[in-house]
Amino acid sequence: MPKPIFLLCALLIPAPALANALNSADTAWILTSAGLVLFMTLPGLALFYGGLVRGKNVLSVITACFAVTALVSVLWAVAGYSLAFTSGGGLQPFIGGLEQALLRRMDANQLTGNLPESVFAMYHLTFAIFAPALIIGALAERANFAALLLFCGLWEMLVYIPVCHWLWGGGWLAELGVMDFAGGIVVHASAGVAAIVGAVVLGPRRGFPKTPFIPHNLTMTAMGAGVLWVGWHGFSAGSALMANGSAGMAMLATHLCASSASLTWLLLDWLKFGKPSLLGALTGMVAGLGMIAAGAGYVSPPAALGIGVAAGLSCFYSIRLCKWRLGIDDALDVFPVHGVSGILGALLTAVCADPSVIAEQGMGRQLLLQFLGVGACAAWSGLISYGLFKLLAKIVGLRVTQETEINGLDIAQHDQQGYNL
Repeated sequence: MPKPIFLLCALLIPAPALANALNSADTAWILTSAGLVLFMTLPGLALFYGGLVRGKNVLSVITACFAVTALVSVLWAVAGYSLAFTSGGGLQPFIGGLEQALLRRMDANQLTGNLPESVFAMYHLTFAIFAPALIIGALAERANFAALLLFCGLWEMLVYIPVCHWLWGGGWLAELGVMDFAGGIVVHASAGVAAIVGAVVLGPRRGFPKTPFIPHNLTMTAMGAGVLWVGWHGFSAGSALMANGSAGMAMLATHLCASSASLTWLLLDWLKFGKPSLLGALTGMVAGLGMIAAGAGYVSPPAALGIGVAAGLSCFYSIRLCKWRLGIDDALDVFPVHGVSGILGALLTAVCADPSVIAEQGMGRQLLLQFLGVGACAAWSGLISYGLFKLLAKIVGLRVTQETEINGLDIAQHDQQGYNL
């Protein structure tokens, strides 16, 4: 065959697909998604939480978000990533190994599937940051900063890392077939349970429930909520780990669920209190984002709309149950919004998932598996969190003094204030 024709044929005949070959499009999307998810914590969650507390405590919440981000990032590099995503030998069902401690074997050419391992590790780091950062909201306005930081670091290593391995690192729940596309169980259920345990152990804020704790800046909260809504697409669509149709469906389902949940909450506020509220619209949106997390890549758009309605209804009444019936001062409603949405969303995943996704298990068996996954992770988080809070109460003290709580944490703990007016 003449050389020009041979070269033309070589160009026209597709080469066989290479295993673990770098995909530039997927890599670009996951790099973007990692940035979006980090954007959810800083500035998203920091602004969202900061606006919800009283003005004298705004910096304490924002400082905690920044400090937890930095702390978890270091812990992830030292051992967290390795324990979550490498093989643990005989302990593999429960925890990974230390072969990637300090990320010492990672280089620019190392691949995980079709992604550079550095990109995969960075993407999952943003999830690892967001989970303990959620807990800050439950303990706001009365938690000792040192105890809060120590708790988040210990919780990360003792709860988040094992649970992440169980479901996303090839652990025992993954082997059984428990489904969690984007963190409904790993992030929201686990963090939500830790949050309510902390609220109970720490006790209510001074004056609760008679004193109204009015958000000092809903404009700030609205900006943070907007960042969360946009950034969440990195959370859900990025979890496909590819730039493909699954990512597109996850993004669409996430947006529709958040929208229907926000409208549901807005309507409930309107019917119950006579006027639609901005805070209701924002909280409903966040509840919808949490409830779709477990099933984002598995459900259809109509199912996502229905899950959003369920999110608005269940989380709206969960706040009233936890705060006003049970008297638990989860300051920024972390468990009623994130915990409840994560738990119910994981269960609804079995009910609403596309039949082809659960064809091997069937809806009934998948629902039992989802119950098992939620129960195991919630119980683990609850028990470890309770032990950590009790231990830290004896070592450093969980709560600030009465004087500090009255005057505000910003000046007493950080020697700064949010507003110099």
